[in-house]
Amino acid sequence: MANDTKKKSAKVRLEDAFTPKASISKKAYALLAVLSFVLIFLYWAYAVYVKHVDSMFLPSPAKTFESAKNMFLTGGFLTDIRMSVQRVLIGFLISAVVGIPLGLLIGTYAPFAAFLEPFFSFFRYLPASAFIQLFILWIGIGESSKVAIIIVGSVAQIILMVATNVRNVSISLIEVSYTLGVSRFGVFFKVILPKCLPDIVDTLRIVLGWAWTYIIVAEMIGASKGIGFMITQAGRQFMISKIFVGIITIGIIGLALDMFCMFLRKVLFPWNEE
Repeated sequence: MANDTKKKSAKVRLEDAFTPKASISKKAYALLAVLSFVLIFLYWAYAVYVKHVDSMFLPSPAKTFESAKNMFLTGGFLTDIRMSVQRVLIGFLISAVVGIPLGLLIGTYAPFAAFLEPFFSFFRYLPASAFIQLFILWIGIGESSKVAIIIVGSVAQIILMVATNVRNVSISLIEVSYTLGVSRFGVFFKVILPKCLPDIVDTLRIVLGWAWTYIIVAEMIGASKGIGFMITQAGRQFMISKIFVGIITIGIIGLALDMFCMFLRKVLFPWNEE
């Protein structure tokens, strides 16, 4: 009887987990997350060791691990990581400092939206790689041009997504604040900003991931260090395992930054957690 009750309870919990917008326990979340990585690794090993995919196209996990060990111990890869992280974070932070205030203005005030939103909607479709030659002519091949590529790829996205975060604030909250005597100027600081700040942190987390996708392009501009530079050089030499190490490293760094942003959101806005 006790076993039947446990099975029935487990079945109910499993069904509940697949209810739209439902949540699961942290333990279950962690287990499923680990499982996804394990399955990808197993499929990788299966393709190499069972299907015998040519190492020219897909290096083995063992060879990739060996390349990673050599790169960290003797290849100066830590310097490449430091340079890429520095470039991405500087470009992203500049984009955030510029983009958040503009997004707040566009989302809050219609005249700013009419004046600025069409331009940034146009600008966000421009490929960052198209600016490489222009930045070489305008600002040279130093660090500034690499950071500028990150900014081009990030700033318009932040502006428009922050504007959307502001517009998602319920109009009923604003109307109630007016009823309680809050001024139009005060509504921005007392209602709109507190309500949309958690969503802005989520926006920054998403755009930070996009910023990392531009590092390969950015490090085409006269770079001698960086993960993107290393991947480009490895591709020219057909060192596929090193390319895999670079890609996996970017993914690990991105995942760590993503988890940090989620932690920061919980710490800064605990009242907003469901």
